[in-house]
Amino acid sequence: MVDLNPIESLVVQSMKEIGATSEEKKKTADDIAKKCNRPKSMVNNALVSLAGKGVVKRVVREKASGYYVIPGTA
Repeated sequence: MVDLNPIESLVVQSMKEIGATSEEKKKTADDIAKKCNRPKSMVNNALVSLAGKGVVKRVVREKASGYYVIPGTA
């Protein structure tokens, strides 16, 4: 299991709660920030870090990137 700081843990938990658990169910940083009740910039930083750790996957789209938790990582 990957070591996560408190905001990363909150982001992952929030993503699971809103169902961002597969590519078909990906959510935007805005969706995740609303669920976390944290500033979008803080959530974006956590998402970049989590993607680097291999916990979440970023899917580039035309308007806003989508994110989902990679199964079995957290």
